[in-house]
Amino acid sequence: MQIIDLHCDTLLKICLSNGQLSFCDAQELESNKERLRKGGVKVQCFALFPPPNLTVEQKFQAVLSQIHYFYEEVLGKNREMKQLKEWEDIDQLREGEIGAMLSLEGVDAIGDDLHKLTILYQLGIRSIGLTWNQTNYATGGASDAKGGGLTALGQKMVLFNNRHRMFTDVSHLNEQSYWDTLELAAYPIASHSNARAILDHPRNLSDEQAKAMFANGGMVNLFFSPAFVKEGRRAAITDLLRHLDHFCSLGGVDYLGIGSDFDGISIPERINQLENAAMLQNLVQELLRHYTEDQVRGFASENFMRNRPKAKDKNEITA
Repeated sequence: MQIIDLHCDTLLKICLSNGQLSFCDAQELESNKERLRKGGVKVQCFALFPPPNLTVEQKFQAVLSQIHYFYEEVLGKNREMKQLKEWEDIDQLREGEIGAMLSLEGVDAIGDDLHKLTILYQLGIRSIGLTWNQTNYATGGASDAKGGGLTALGQKMVLFNNRHRMFTDVSHLNEQSYWDTLELAAYPIASHSNARAILDHPRNLSDEQAKAMFANGGMVNLFFSPAFVKEGRRAAITDLLRHLDHFCSLGGVDYLGIGSDFDGISIPERINQLENAAMLQNLVQELLRHYTEDQVRGFASENFMRNRPKAKDKNEITA
């Protein structure tokens, strides 16, 4: 069964190795090409994540370096990998091809310079998370629960996303920023988030947040870090399914997907039998024990295909 995965940190690993890790088959990469192929991945979203201990300019350079490896290592050395710049490009993928899309995990690298956002859009980014946990120029992060919400600059960024049919990713926002963003975003998404009712963590979504996302036609994509799945950080696939079951009980059956976070999960924490992309069909098989085949196809890829941004969407906000 084909998989669409909305989040991995593979480019960061390749960049930190100075390009020594081969995207084709490096065993250190949980989402290398061979593992994506074996796991049935049809579309992989590659996050750009600048380490938080850098200056703004260093972060922008780190993002550009990761984009370099995306073009050089992921696309340049693998004919099967096809860049997705328009949502309709997914429909053009041939048998054996894997679509590759870029996302930005936190706008710290942009600072307060919207020209940089335009540059990154032109380089292929199609989903933007406004922060990675901390508060910045744009918004409040999940690690700052009492922080403020979306700033004037953050609002401009969301409107930029709306104009260009880009996702605005809420996965790392604090409570106020979440609601501010959901009110403004034409294409909201939680690229990798689980259910707070199952595990109480500020990175997981409350029932109210999840129901509002579904009501807005936005996807919530489950992620595989045990620290956000179960107390104790030792988890099985059935523990992950508890989060999916709960979201389904809130009306999310048509709005759930996968955001694995492969290559971004702390070592040695892994969900048993779901340690890398090659094992994704283990998740599919477990899902088939509890849900209909149509529902599982939805979770795996078809919910995304139905809910992705459409051309000239009547709900699109312009500014």
